[in-house]
Formats: sequence, structure tokens, C-alpha cells
Amino acid sequence: MIQRQKPYRGLVSSDWSECLSPNGPFDFIRFTYPELGDRLADIFRDYTGNQINLTEASAKVETLMPEPVSSGQMDAYLDEAFRTYPGVAELIEWCRSHDILFMINTTGMIGYFQRVFAKKLLPRVAVLSANPLIRYPEAATDPDHIIELFEIQDKGRNSAGVAKKMGIKGDKIIILGDSGGDGPHFEWGSQSGATLVGSMTKKSLHEYCRRRHIRIHHRLGTDFSKRPPTGGQNEPVPDLMELCGILDRAFQV
Repeated sequence: MIQRQKPYRGLVSSDWSECLSPNGPFDFIRFTYPELGDRLADIFRDYTGNQINLTEASAKVETLMPEPVSSGQMDAYLDEAFRTYPGVAELIEWCRSHDILFMINTTGMIGYFQRVFAKKLLPRVAVLSANPLIRYPEAATDPDHIIELFEIQDKGRNSAGVAKKMGIKGDKIIILGDSGGDGPHFEWGSQSGATLVGSMTKKSLHEYCRRRHIRIHHRLGTDFSKRPPTGGQNEPVPDLMELCGILDRAFQV
């Protein structure tokens, strides 16, 4: 799975869309097929609000697309619209230099990240857990290990599998998420002794955790648990390098 002689100090398992990046998981489909925009937005809202599961959301999206998004179409989208919140690339590099395993764990598409790493838009991560709805042929630039994710509950399962394989204890795990779709991941993390971090925390995640008495230990960026995002350009966003202080304390870096 992950070949490494030196042990990792800890694991960071992070969602992607609206957590590390302002982009949504269906944005590249909307870019390629703009006429699907409204229906994709409805599916995304239902999914993040836990009204439908990921299998249902993926099936709806697959039915909408005239053809799968090609690697060339994905590249065109990335050239136009790839964005992250400040400090994401630096955080990934910082974790690598401090022997911390950084894992992207998302309902986003595997193919999206394959092209992100191929185009060197982000430092390559060791592990990617993502949805296989869009996936391209294996390439040398891919993460060392790709785990398929079919339901939101797989986030916790995949984090648990990686942690067990690498001998990382629960109190040496940091989980990042933003919305109710990350709720089951946070629930698993709470049971495992992980540190839970909300990034641009949405009301759906706040309420999921409140109802289950799950403590969100830290919140980065604007806290949307009391108000919805406005979508404005001046909305404060997190600098993900703020996480380094949390990692220092959790992992004794």
C-alpha cells in the first residue's frame, strides 16, 4: 500500500471542496456542460444536506452528463478555474517535511485530482480517497495510493484503514471537513480520539455534530454555522497554514 521505512508522526485526513478549495465537486461538469448548472446545484445541495446519499448523487450526475468529462476537458477547466484557499500547497509540503501523512479524503472525483497532480497544481499527496465516477488511466504523477470512495461513510473507513496500515493511533489523527457530508467522518474521528477541525464550517456540519454531541475542536476561516455563505468576494477565507500550530500540539512536531 504505502511503502515507507520511517514512521509517520500522524495523519491529516481532509475533505477538499469548500474545505481546502472554493470549488465544488461538480464544478468541472458545470464548466463542460453549463446547461446542467441548476440541476447539479440541486444535487449538491441535497447531498451536502444529507437528503440523498453519494451513490444516489453520483447516479443522478452520471445520468445528466451527455458524455464523461475527458482529460482534455478537465485540463481546460483547471486552467480556467483551479483555486485553493491560501496555504494549501504550503501545508501539504510542510506535512511532508515533518513526516505527517497528508490524505485528501473527498467525495470529489479521482480524475480531477489525477489531472491536478499531473499539471503540478498541487504537491502530490501519498494517499487519495475519492469518488471513481470520473477516473483516467494510471499515470506516474498519481498519488502513491488511490482508494475508491462510494459513500460518505467510506471517509472514516478509509482513514481508519490508512491509519491502521501505517500504525498511526487515533490521537495522532487530524480530520478536516466543512459540511454535513463530513459528519460521519467526524463521528468516526470523535470515537477514535482524533482532533476535529472545521474549515469554513457550514450549519449542516455544526448541526450534525451538535445532535450527536461531537465536539469540533477548532474552526478555521469564517464560521457559517449561524449564517449561510453570501458568495461574496470579500468573504474571509482560512489560511490553511494556521493548521500547523494545531499539528504542532497534536503531533508534538
